[in-house]
Amino acid sequence: MSSSSISSTNTLFILFYSLLFFCFSGNADTGTTTFDFQTLTLTSLKFLGDAHLFNNSVRLTRDLPVPNSGAGRVLYNKPVRFRRPGSPNPASFSTYFSFSIVNLNPGSIGGGLAFVISPNDEDVGDAGAYLGIPTGAVAVEFDTLMDVEFKDVNGNHVGLDLDSMVSSQVADLDSIEVNLRSGTQVNSWIDYSSSTQQLNISTSYSNTKPKSPLLSITTNLNRYVNEFMFVGFSGSTQGSTEVHSIEWWSFTSSFDDQDTITKPSPNPPPTAIFMNPTANPVNSPPPSMPPSTADSNTTSTAAVTTQKQSKCHNQLCKQNAGAVAGVVTAGAFFLALCAVLLIWVYSKKFKQAKKPQLFASDIFKSPKEFSYKELKLATRCFDPTRVIGHGAFGTVYRGILSETGDVVAVKRCSHSGDQGKAEFLSELSIIGTLRHRNLLRLQGWCHEKGEIMLVYDLMPNGSLDKALFESGFTLGWAHRRKILMGVASALAYLHQECENQVIHRDVKASNIMLDEAFNAKLGDFGLAREIEQNTSPDPTVAAGTMGYLAPEYLLTGRASEKTDVYSFGAVVLEVASGRRPIEKEAIGVGTKGQKSSLVDWAWGLHRENRLLEVADPRLCAEFEPAEMMKVLLVGLVCSHPDPLARPTMRNVVQMLAGEAEVPVVPRAKPSLSFSTSDLLLNLQDSVSDLNEMITLSITSSEHSFSGDVLDLV
Repeated sequence: MSSSSISSTNTLFILFYSLLFFCFSGNADTGTTTFDFQTLTLTSLKFLGDAHLFNNSVRLTRDLPVPNSGAGRVLYNKPVRFRRPGSPNPASFSTYFSFSIVNLNPGSIGGGLAFVISPNDEDVGDAGAYLGIPTGAVAVEFDTLMDVEFKDVNGNHVGLDLDSMVSSQVADLDSIEVNLRSGTQVNSWIDYSSSTQQLNISTSYSNTKPKSPLLSITTNLNRYVNEFMFVGFSGSTQGSTEVHSIEWWSFTSSFDDQDTITKPSPNPPPTAIFMNPTANPVNSPPPSMPPSTADSNTTSTAAVTTQKQSKCHNQLCKQNAGAVAGVVTAGAFFLALCAVLLIWVYSKKFKQAKKPQLFASDIFKSPKEFSYKELKLATRCFDPTRVIGHGAFGTVYRGILSETGDVVAVKRCSHSGDQGKAEFLSELSIIGTLRHRNLLRLQGWCHEKGEIMLVYDLMPNGSLDKALFESGFTLGWAHRRKILMGVASALAYLHQECENQVIHRDVKASNIMLDEAFNAKLGDFGLAREIEQNTSPDPTVAAGTMGYLAPEYLLTGRASEKTDVYSFGAVVLEVASGRRPIEKEAIGVGTKGQKSSLVDWAWGLHRENRLLEVADPRLCAEFEPAEMMKVLLVGLVCSHPDPLARPTMRNVVQMLAGEAEVPVVPRAKPSLSFSTSDLLLNLQDSVSDLNEMITLSITSSEHSFSGDVLDLV
C-alpha cells in the first residue's frame, strides 16, 4: 500500500473518531470540577436511552417514525460533589451549552430537553412532557410542548424544576424572540452562587452572554441536592420527530464562588472536533492543527510536481477538444430529436385516456395526490379502531404515512356518485386555496376505486366539543378565549380577506380542531360555498346542525356571512357556558324533558340581568368578570335574530381584542320580520300577490322555538 493511501486511511480514521474525543480535569479533594466538550474523553460520558453521538454532537433523541415517543439522557459519568459534610452551603456552579431542536415534521407534537442535576446515573425519566427528567432531579427545562397538567405557559418556554415537573419559575422565550423549534442553535448560561443562593438563567442566539438573565431565582439548592450528584442533559419526544442535539457544553463547580461564578464560561471554538483518545495513534496531525515545518517542505515539493503534470495534461486536452466537441454535439442533437419524437407520440396516445382522471388536479394542484394504496396502508385497511370521528360527509381515520411517518387525519367521504363528487370538489377547491393559521391545513386528496378521501393534519387535542364535554380536565378560560379569537380570525379571513368570499355554513364546535397548544383550526368545508364578488348567494336546502343555524337560514335556505356570524355566536355561548347548543332538558326555561336552545336561555338570563350566570361553573370563577361579560355580549350580538344587526367577523375580532366596543344589546330578544317580496325572492315561490307579513316570533325565551320547531305568526 502506498504512503499516500496509508495517509488517506489514517485521515479517515481521525475524522471518524474525532466525534468521540473528550477530556476531564478535576480535583476530588477540593471539590472542584471543570470540563468541556474540547477536553472530555469518550469514557467520561454515559449515554442512556435514546442518547447517542451523531456528526460532532450529542443527540438526546432519535429520528423515530411518528407516533413513537422516546427519551434519552447523557451525563458526565463521575459524580460531582455538591455538598460537604458540616457545610450549610452547596457548591456553586456555572455551565454553558449550545443546543438545537430540529422538528422534522412541523405538524408533530414536540417534547424538549433539560439540563439535569440528578442523584443517580441509571434512570431515564418518562418521554413526552416529562422530558426524560429522572425522579428527584433539579432541572432547567427548555420545553416545546405545552402541557396543561404541568401548568405550562406555552410550547416555547424555559423553567426551573425542583424535584417536580411543575416549574417553580417560568420564562416565556417569545419575550426575547427565541424559538426553540426553529432549528437554530440556541446558547444558554446557568450560574448558581451558593453565597447569595441566586440562580441565573440566560438564553440567546448569540454567543455573547446577555447582560441581564432571563430568569433570576433565589433558592437554596441545599434542600434538593445530595453530597454527590450527576450532571448532564435529558430530552424526549411525544409522538413527534423532534431531534435534540447538544453542540457544546462546559461545566465548572467549586465551593469557592470566586473560582466558579466570576470565571467566564468558555465559548465553543469555531469548529469543535471531538477526538477519541483510545483510537490508534497516527503520524498525521488532526485536521484543525497546522502542519509542521517538515511537512510544509514536503507539501511544497509535491505542489511543484503537481503543477507540471497539470500543464502537460492541459496541452493534451486542447489537442483533442475539437474532436470531442464535435462528437458530443452530434450525439446530443440526435438524442434531443428522439426525445421530442417520443414525447409527441406519448402525448397523442394517452391524452384522451388521462383526461378524466385529472378532474381534481385540474382544479387545484398544490395538495399532494395520494394513491388509494398509500391511504389504505396508512389506516391499516381502514381499521375501525383507528376511527377518530364521524360526520355528515364521512368517517375520519387516524393514519400514519409510511413514506414520511407523518400522522394525519384521513377523511373517507361517505357519499358516492355525483353528489359525493360535487362535495369532494367543493371542499378540495375551496380549502386548497386558503392559507390562514387558524384553518385546518389540507395535505392531499385521493379519488380512486370509487373512493373519495381528503388528508388533513392531525390535531393532537382533537375537536373543541370533545375538549369541552368529553375531556378528563376542564379547559381553562385562557384557552377558551384564545380558541374564540382564533375561530373569529379564521371567519374574518374567509368573509372579508379572500379574493372570493367563502361562506362556511357549518361553524360548530365539532368542526373546530385544537393543536398541541390549543390553537383553533377551523375545518370541514364540505358545506362551504365560494361567493364571487358583487353576487348574492343562491338559495339552497338548509344544511347544518340545529342549535347553530340562523333562523333566516332555516326559513329561506339562503346562507350568507351573517348566518356564519350567528353560528359563531352559538359557539361563543357554548364555549363560555360549557353547555351544548341544544340541551335535552331545559335549564331554567321551558318544560323539563324538552329540548331547549342555549341561545334562548342566554337571552332569557340577559333580560333578567343575570347574564354572568351563563359562565361555566367548572371554571370556578377563575376569570375576570368584565372579560366574561364582554365575551357573552359578543355571543348575544352575534346571535341576534336580525341578520342586519349582527356585526361582521372583522368587527368581532376587534371586540374580542378590546379594539372596539361591543354594541348595546337589548334586554329582550328582538323579533324578526320578512316582507313578502323578500320571502318570494328567497324561496323562489311562484306566488306573487301575497301582501301580508310573516313574522318569526322569537320575542322572548319563554316563546322561543324548542328543538327543531319554528313558530310562525
